[in-house]
Amino acid sequence: MEEKSFAPDVFNAECPARKTLNLVADKWTMLIILALLRGSRRHGELRRKVEGISQKMLTQTLRRLEADGLVSRTVIESRPPQVTYSLTTLGESLLEPVQALTKWAQEHSDEVEMRWQKK
Repeated sequence: MEEKSFAPDVFNAECPARKTLNLVADKWTMLIILALLRGSRRHGELRRKVEGISQKMLTQTLRRLEADGLVSRTVIESRPPQVTYSLTTLGESLLEPVQALTKWAQEHSDEVEMRWQKK
């Protein structure tokens, strides 16, 4: 008997794709992915690039991205040791959708903001 393959249903609370969607839809995740677009960066460089993110939130987000396989952390032996972050192949696969969503947000931010002001 052939086993049925079911497509992920993000509307189902038990769907594993929901966790993935929650991870990649986070604003800090998206901004860090974009900040790593042109190569690896150190923690301080990321903090300066992603304005408004706290040290704690940056650290938490980088740890989560590393645990989920989107970002790799490299320790460079020096005094003091240096740590750099870069996108993994899986993380790089997010660049196109993240850039598309960012482009949409930039193109429509005026329209959305006007609606906020009317409320």
